[in-house]
Amino acid sequence: MAENTHRVGPVVDFTRSPHAVLRPVPVNAVKLHDTFWEPRLRRNREITLPAQLRQCKETGRIDNFRRASGRKQAPFQGLFFNDSDVYKWAEAAAYSLATHPNPKLDADLDAVIAEIAAAQQSDGYLNTYYMFERAPERFTNLKDMHEIYCAGHLMQAAVAHHRATGKTTLLTVACRLADCLYAHFGPEGKHAACGHEEAEMALVELYREVHEPRYLELAQRMVEARGQKPPVLGGSPYHQDHLPFLEQQDFVGHAVRHLYLACGGADVYAETGDPAYRATLDALWTSLTQRKMYVTGGAGSRWEGEAFGADYELPNDRAYTETCAAIGSVMWNWRMLHLTGETKYADLMEHTLYNAVLPGLSLDGTHYFYQNPLSDRGKHRRQEWFGCACCPPNIARLLASLPGYFYSVAENSVYVHLYASGTATISLPSGGEVTLTQQTLYPGNGIVFITVERSTGDAQTLTLRIPRWAEGATIQNNWRHGAIVHAAAGGYVSVPMPQVGETVQLRLPMPVQQIESHPYVLVNQGRVALQRGPLIYCLEQADHADADVWNIHLRRYTDMTPDLVPDLLDGVTVLRGHGIAHDLTGWSGALYAPRTSKAKSEGRPVAITAIPYYAWANRESGPMQVWLPITG
Repeated sequence: MAENTHRVGPVVDFTRSPHAVLRPVPVNAVKLHDTFWEPRLRRNREITLPAQLRQCKETGRIDNFRRASGRKQAPFQGLFFNDSDVYKWAEAAAYSLATHPNPKLDADLDAVIAEIAAAQQSDGYLNTYYMFERAPERFTNLKDMHEIYCAGHLMQAAVAHHRATGKTTLLTVACRLADCLYAHFGPEGKHAACGHEEAEMALVELYREVHEPRYLELAQRMVEARGQKPPVLGGSPYHQDHLPFLEQQDFVGHAVRHLYLACGGADVYAETGDPAYRATLDALWTSLTQRKMYVTGGAGSRWEGEAFGADYELPNDRAYTETCAAIGSVMWNWRMLHLTGETKYADLMEHTLYNAVLPGLSLDGTHYFYQNPLSDRGKHRRQEWFGCACCPPNIARLLASLPGYFYSVAENSVYVHLYASGTATISLPSGGEVTLTQQTLYPGNGIVFITVERSTGDAQTLTLRIPRWAEGATIQNNWRHGAIVHAAAGGYVSVPMPQVGETVQLRLPMPVQQIESHPYVLVNQGRVALQRGPLIYCLEQADHADADVWNIHLRRYTDMTPDLVPDLLDGVTVLRGHGIAHDLTGWSGALYAPRTSKAKSEGRPVAITAIPYYAWANRESGPMQVWLPITG
């Protein structure tokens, strides 16, 4: 298959959004050649996507469309929202084709799209659960049945497919379905929203792709339908129907849903500039980052309702932290970054990507976490698939689109958000383009070289992200000859765009940090988490034959030494040091004892090895711990 000559688009197209300050680059503008992300993206293309298509076929998800079109006589299979898994797979496949054309995948995707299109009804409606015997029940239970949610995932897949290939086969289906929704829920229809948000951001993206203002109007109506009187979804915080969106101050209820709603709100704001939207978005970001987020960036503390808990309710072994919620956070912070140009959103996006999204997929690309606890006795293991399989294709679509998250532009400046070896050819809003190469071992170390290979425009500045953990960062423009400039952590720093052939060197110090929780997070009192660069670390039993990792304590001023181990867990930098393993024999037969009891021992020194949290549960099962108790 020849190189894709179609002009591929970005993941979220803020190009014409009047209230965005940054403009994204196309997904195929960046070619990664690093040792961290590129192998993962290759596995996603070669292993994960084919395996997920096979699962969609074997579990009846594709047959549900054949049933709806009359091509196959069979009962509906699986959960009522299973259509969305097929749509997310299609979106992932489309992004994969955008960066790596593949005739087999292209044909597989065309075949799936043909089944989807054949199932669509004459009025544009499409939901395989409600075809045939359940047709009279269409749109009668928006709170629980996810019809509009599924439609949103179809729209996102259609936009991705059109941007990746130029084909309109799925886009036509999506527009007909959006027209159907507008007829039912536009100004002449019912004031309503779906119990599971998704369509809000999808409708805005469809508006951006086909320039149909009705889709933006419908998205805004759905965002603002929540919290009204009478309530459209029962008034429950679980469905974010307790308050109007423009009055919401805290993340509540189902974590994925509220994060998707925040994405939709950010998209509406990008087009309308309503300051009330911005105030809500800012308040929600504060709620998440200051009171309701795990140290990994994970969101959602309760298994009950897959929900956010109360402020500072962040249990470790019972952490729900659904992979989809982490993906929703990445998507939302990507949007907030483009609305504001503020580093904090890029920092959280990166942090969540490494520490809350990546654990959701095994290193071999075939098994998945739905929940991501921060402490475990060895029973929580990844699964090959789920009956509710929202997370597997969700992580596949994010990985497939990841090259589109590395850079943005603003007038004559190129913004660098993420660091990995590769090449980027970036068009400038003012005309012309610049080709950059990155060379780095990031996240293994923080030394980054960026070279201008070609420039045909008036690129005036190169704007680099300095993460908030990188105290003491330096930038040397015109490497080896230019002056070394100290860069403050937690901001973007602009330097004059180098001449062709010149290199900028960025140094981001990566000391090992002991991270503490707010005192109100009671479960973490007297404990620390280890962080180096963007990575959170954990202790896993596989590295500690002589002590249970739940019984290992750190000394408050323990030195941890980074050590690259190329043949461990696809190559990781571990942290090595010493801790104290307490003897628990004195606790035999006792659950509680006086503090002065001999049941507590001083312990014995043990060597400890911490691995990146994203890599846990890829070896034999055993205890794992992120938050480590401090002794002394």
